[in-house]
Amino acid sequence: MSEGIRRRQFIGFVVAAPVLVTAAALDAPAPAAAAADITDIVDLNDLMTVAALPTSGLISVEVTPDGTVSFALPRAEVGQGITTSTAMLIAEELSVPLERVRVTLADARPELLFNQLTGGSNTTIATYTPIRVAAAIARTRLLQAAAVSFGTAVADLTLRAGVITDRSGRHVDIGALAVAAASARTTQMAVELTARESFTVIGKPHNRVDARDAVTGRKRFAMDLDVPDAKPTMVCRPPTINGKVGSVANLAEVQAMPGVTHVVVIGTGVAVRAQTFGQCIDAVRALRVTWRPGTAEGKSDQTIRQELALAELPIGLRPPTPVVDARFTFHFRNNSALEPNCAIADVRAGRAEIWSALKAPIVAKQAIAAKLGLPAGAVTVHVTEGGGSFGRKLFFDAALEAAEVSQKIGRPVKLMWHRADDSRQGRVHPMATSRVRAAYLGNTVLTYDQRHTSVATDLSHGLGEIITAFAARLPVGDIGFSETFFQLSQTMSYDFGVTSRLLNETDKGFNTGSMRNVYSPDVTCARELVVDQLAARMGRDPYQFRRAFLRDDRSRAVLDRVATAGGWGRSLPAGVAQGIAFHAEYKAVSAVLVELDCRPATVNRPVRDGVAGPRVTRAVVAVDVGLAVNPRGLEAQMMGCVMDGIALALTSSLHLRDGYFLEASWDNYFYTRQWNTPPDLQVIVMPSTSDQPGGAGELGVAASMAAVACAYGRATGTMPTTFPINHGTLSFTPKPTVPPIPPSPTDGLA
Repeated sequence: MSEGIRRRQFIGFVVAAPVLVTAAALDAPAPAAAAADITDIVDLNDLMTVAALPTSGLISVEVTPDGTVSFALPRAEVGQGITTSTAMLIAEELSVPLERVRVTLADARPELLFNQLTGGSNTTIATYTPIRVAAAIARTRLLQAAAVSFGTAVADLTLRAGVITDRSGRHVDIGALAVAAASARTTQMAVELTARESFTVIGKPHNRVDARDAVTGRKRFAMDLDVPDAKPTMVCRPPTINGKVGSVANLAEVQAMPGVTHVVVIGTGVAVRAQTFGQCIDAVRALRVTWRPGTAEGKSDQTIRQELALAELPIGLRPPTPVVDARFTFHFRNNSALEPNCAIADVRAGRAEIWSALKAPIVAKQAIAAKLGLPAGAVTVHVTEGGGSFGRKLFFDAALEAAEVSQKIGRPVKLMWHRADDSRQGRVHPMATSRVRAAYLGNTVLTYDQRHTSVATDLSHGLGEIITAFAARLPVGDIGFSETFFQLSQTMSYDFGVTSRLLNETDKGFNTGSMRNVYSPDVTCARELVVDQLAARMGRDPYQFRRAFLRDDRSRAVLDRVATAGGWGRSLPAGVAQGIAFHAEYKAVSAVLVELDCRPATVNRPVRDGVAGPRVTRAVVAVDVGLAVNPRGLEAQMMGCVMDGIALALTSSLHLRDGYFLEASWDNYFYTRQWNTPPDLQVIVMPSTSDQPGGAGELGVAASMAAVACAYGRATGTMPTTFPINHGTLSFTPKPTVPPIPPSPTDGLA
């Protein structure tokens, strides 16, 4: 907001176009005052928001003659509901019904620079004001055009439900004014945004705009698109992580199999194109490939644990006061989304066209162009809706593979990974350890130090374009990028005296990625377990201890809310206990209370091909995200966060052995299942405490994981130090790595 402009008044543009097109022009916000923690001054989300501001004027709202309002969102919809919240922002400022707003996903636009990256819970924060400003300018232009048409003053007009009416009752739909309100040249104008107390859409619960299409099968994902001659394609992958093709003994034989059109060696394996995916699976299984070693050859959980111990940064001399000293281990976890990794590519002489669900489409476009030897302008990347992500679709592995295959065979391809590919060769959350030391005396915590050591997290997507992506790959740039990410995404919410947190990463031989909440679940889980230990040492109640040490009233309010709603301290049977935890990030705060049943009858209940273990029977979540644009969408996000947290604490991990992961699909990768889902789940959205939204997409994961871990410690009397808690029990017979995928089912009912 420029100097001299009132608090709710902003500058934007009417863009030269045949119909009404408007955009925002914003300045960077002033830096915050000095505070107790670096994230109180600037956090990762602030960095992403400021980086996006310079190109906000390139994102426009368009009013069309049929009365609909169109907006191409430069972010990826992967199930988190941002197309709904975006439509709500436009509907609010333009006074149109939600169903008349059409939000699509923008193709890769390199001119947007840092403004087309979906991550860090940043979408709503970064786009909240620019979208509203563009919509408000459209509203003003429409009213001005109606005033000219009616021969009356703008002040005598009202705009409701997409219809402008004057005092005499004359009315006109906004679609009829779309051309009249347009401008022959781009002009600047100021507008005032709707006051919060006048909101009729923002802050009100709304169902998702795509809900009906999603549940009826009409929603279209990449594999649903009908690109001419794009035939099913799959890849025969190595038995160990990132192995390479040495030779193929029966290429011609597989090429002659029914339905197979092409077989070709690519950088990640041997690609097969056929008439159906079933024929692709048969061909992949028939290939006889000699493989060269991969990047994790011979490694196992134990060897990685040793690597992490050697890489741990010093925590300093033990102080003379009493301390809580603990080390935690977090095993590899899968980042397999509901939708398998997939992409369509059509590469012809001098051009390429790609379709995929991409959260960093600009760097994908630039990397694909470099791979194909084409100028970036010759590559078109269409962003499709995705069926899940939370970090997975920041990477464009499938799109890059599809482009390579299409170029080599000269035909379009519809490439899809098998579930086993995602588990064994896909992106994983890195194995990590966290060493924590907290010194205390009496009722005071004097120091808190945490050293987090992790297998390297691949952040080579950078901030969404090629320069920062390249910098993140440099030998020094990668740890600098990771450390910056780490420091700006972690908040110390407790008044624990002198605190320090440091990250060190090692071993780049794994395909890792920014799984939902990145470092926070592990870091917060370790911290909250130590908080429970501190409370026990001081003879204090875990809830009251947290309340006493939290640094602000807002944080105490969410903690109080879950404690009250969850009946903290109520009588429970032996072996059943409550856990409570707190987490803050990106201008938002959360608290979670769970009840965990660790009684033998529950832990040992029979589950086919699985580990039952403890069960969360109740979960209560309280969140304050500042301004909640869509409280119903926020509730859904928190439900998903709880399921993630339960999985990370109890069951969800990959077992590394001899350079490969034993898990090969969801039948043996134990994300939260029905037997561990709490039958009693309550999400409390606190009253809005700000005029601005905070981050929400990842907010509830860390506190949920930590609350389950704390409940386990209280139920069993032993603080857990290895996660997930059930990792030590291998409940399934591993599938073979050669062939790399199981056969197609012959009976869908079996």
